Amino acid sequence: MRELDETATGGPIGARLAAWRLRRGLTREDLASGTGLPLDYVAALETGGEWMDRRGRLAALAAALRLDVADLTGQPYPPRGEEHAAVRAVAFHLRRRVARLHPDSAAGMPLEELAEQTRAAARADAVGDEHALALALPELIEAADHAVVTAPALGRAEAMRLRVQVHVLGAGLLRRLGYKDLAWMLLHHARPDTHEPLPVLVEEVRLLIDLGLPEYALARAERAEDAGAGWELPALAAVAQAMAGRRQHAEQLLAKAAGRAADARESAMVVAARSAVAAEHGDAEEAAVHARAAELTALDGAQRSRLLTVAAAAEARQDRADQAAARLVEADTAAPLRLRLDPFARELVAALAARTTNTVQVAAVRNLAERAGLR
Repeated sequence: MRELDETATGGPIGARLAAWRLRRGLTREDLASGTGLPLDYVAALETGGEWMDRRGRLAALAAALRLDVADLTGQPYPPRGEEHAAVRAVAFHLRRRVARLHPDSAAGMPLEELAEQTRAAARADAVGDEHALALALPELIEAADHAVVTAPALGRAEAMRLRVQVHVLGAGLLRRLGYKDLAWMLLHHARPDTHEPLPVLVEEVRLLIDLGLPEYALARAERAEDAGAGWELPALAAVAQAMAGRRQHAEQLLAKAAGRAADARESAMVVAARSAVAAEHGDAEEAAVHARAAELTALDGAQRSRLLTVAAAAEARQDRADQAAARLVEADTAAPLRLRLDPFARELVAALAARTTNTVQVAAVRNLAERAGLR
């Protein structure tokens, strides 16, 4: 059944919210009281007058219904097209790898080749090419595990570093697909003995944020600080603080992130984080201002797509649906599959389908909805 046909009039998350609320035997008043959210917001979310664009609110609704946030977002989504199907299939391969105690003895790869292929996978991740990343990961993870066992003493540290990097790339893809339990297992698999490498800790913070657990994310971020974190960790912690409703703490962390930014790309990423924090706080105007201030050309495709999605949501919140649609199309151009797997982007596509008036943008939003499996 097509996603938007599942219940009457709500968007993807609103439709599931209504269905789960009824299964739990709750009224809208019960849900509003249990979450502290306005009753009219809950009603509008269920009936299509509102859409979900704040992680903190999503987490509050899921907690009140005793659900994982994925039960409301619908992840992992049914495959739409050959590339999406190929990307989803990687979860099967990685689950099988995690279940095995030892790497395949035939999976050897020279360390130099492993390093080159890992760099290529990291580039695919940065530009948002989920398909290329998914195709590379099973062999890379197997080869990295094998390298740690077979590398000579002088190459062991490099083999361990590559193994961590490859597992973090895999966990990130699984997180975005919605296989968050498997992502957590893969991160645990990446740890050498009891040591917690910084990239693993940072990805765990991302995962906990996506799970709707900001307090756990902040606790993990504190541990990562001891490992010598740079700009990224305080930026992520700022989002977690915003989810928890602590705007002042979020601003302090953003200032720390800005002070640690070492180049134009990192500075642009901090500005993008400022936009995300403002959006999480519910200040659409400020989110739009920060989004416009970010240097898009300094960002990779995946980062650019995410910022443009936040910008689109901010425009839509200010009743500028046509401008929001244009931004969303830009985001799709930057990293198509990355956008279509993002639950908040999918929410926005569904919301804009009923709000966009410009003929060109109406066609573009409908095309996006079709390719995302939303119509």
